[in-house]
Amino acid sequence: MQVDMTQNRSGSTSEAARRAMIESQLRTSGVNDPSVLAAMAAIPREDFVPAKMRSAAYIDRSIPLGDGHALASPLTHGKMLTEAAPTRDDKVLLVGDGDGYLAALLRQLAGSFDTLAPAIATEKRGKGSYTLIVIDGAVGQLPKPLASQLAEGGRIVTGISEKGLTRLAAGRKTAGEIALMPLAEIGIPILPEFAAADRWSF
Repeated sequence: MQVDMTQNRSGSTSEAARRAMIESQLRTSGVNDPSVLAAMAAIPREDFVPAKMRSAAYIDRSIPLGDGHALASPLTHGKMLTEAAPTRDDKVLLVGDGDGYLAALLRQLAGSFDTLAPAIATEKRGKGSYTLIVIDGAVGQLPKPLASQLAEGGRIVTGISEKGLTRLAAGRKTAGEIALMPLAEIGIPILPEFAAADRWSF
């Protein structure tokens, strides 16, 4: 039996890159949740970037995907998932690419999981019962139709963009209103569908 050593070397290199990502980027920056690390160790990040960028899949920066979108850095996704803390009891809505990297991670962590493309997140729809909404990118303004999808007491994790700065933010829905708190400045790619010049509001 002949073994394809090229394929083996590629797989070994990918696994080594994921281990380095976890030890050098995530753990050293406070991402230590075992379930989050296990998901990020299991899923090949290079499968979610353009072919010409595969060798850069694990570097600590965002990667352009085209059409104004980008794959956030490993640290950004690690911090978002740590803050979101999805469980098997959660009904999760991801606003982002249903075939993307963050979707693949959430499928490993959440009990019930749906996705909504950013381009249609502003459309009116019935009230949702999601206990957790994760937005894969930074927003200038959160559309009310999207906020209505979050159940009372539910959590939301997103990036917010204001005056050129992006921050990780999280909050809960209380008495029908979302109380959102900026947590840390971090380089979260801005979703063009939610861009607003100089403000964000909820």
